[in-house]
Amino acid sequence: MKAARLIGPKQFELFEADTPTAGDGQCLIKLEKVSVCGSDIRSEYDRLFPEEHYPARLGAPCHECAGTVVESRCDEFHEGQRVIVIPGADTSHGLVEYIASRPSRMIALPDEGDLSDWVMCQPSGTVLYSCQRMGNVLGQDVAIVGQGGIGLSFTMLAAMMGARRVIGIDLLDYRLEWAKSFGATHTINPGKQEVVQAIQDIVGGEGADAVVEAAGFPDAFNMCFRLIKQLGTVVLFGIQASDTIPLEHNQMMDKQPIIVPTVAARTPNVTAHIERMVELKTRGLVDPGRMVTHRIGFDDLQQAYDMYTDQEDEVIKVVMSL
Repeated sequence: MKAARLIGPKQFELFEADTPTAGDGQCLIKLEKVSVCGSDIRSEYDRLFPEEHYPARLGAPCHECAGTVVESRCDEFHEGQRVIVIPGADTSHGLVEYIASRPSRMIALPDEGDLSDWVMCQPSGTVLYSCQRMGNVLGQDVAIVGQGGIGLSFTMLAAMMGARRVIGIDLLDYRLEWAKSFGATHTINPGKQEVVQAIQDIVGGEGADAVVEAAGFPDAFNMCFRLIKQLGTVVLFGIQASDTIPLEHNQMMDKQPIIVPTVAARTPNVTAHIERMVELKTRGLVDPGRMVTHRIGFDDLQQAYDMYTDQEDEVIKVVMSL
């Protein structure tokens, strides 16, 4: 089968690997669409590991995957069924042609529609989980730091949840234009505006009721505590490149916010929130597939990852076809 893996920093190898087999209670899935996530970039692609780390794990880094069941040895899914599959510790990552999976890491998809659009329910589903943890924002002011695929998902859902003002924050103007189309009532570019003053001008001086960190950088992390009103809620989503980052402790202590760290992939049920997102898309209430700006072939995956890490060609989400 077609497969890829990192053989050095920002360097992929495409090669032929053995096709996995489905064990008892598993399915074999032919992957058709895979996408790049910011956490893939930050946690592995952009990082410099010791020489012995390479070659990296088969198919890594990639966890946004959709395809069709070609063999089923379980009761929950049947052959020919389209699914999102979440790679696990006992499987390869997503840069492979076939993957064997347990039903507990699979999400059923409708028969109709482009899989490039449906696979976006995976990242947006993780955001749905975080929005549930954030709580009721009806009539409140919500600021979202970062307007990549994850930040846009927060913008989309905060608007749908009835937030009074949804404020998208990003250093890239093209992302701010996307934020408006996803429901942002206001946008701020910190490279052009003093962001704290801009927030106060928008909401009336106190700060936002809720602030979401969806960028994954130390500056964005600490910015949240400057933008939140006292006793507001800070939702942490972005994956940092380092295990430790500087913290503006006095700012945090002054604001005394409720801090909600959210990692949907580390919950007991890793599929529930994605299933809910599929349901919302099926009902026509949300369309995370609109985030897909680039569709390319699997053989061009190096281009996809470089485009994402270098923020080229006004990219939001890249989907590769196998």
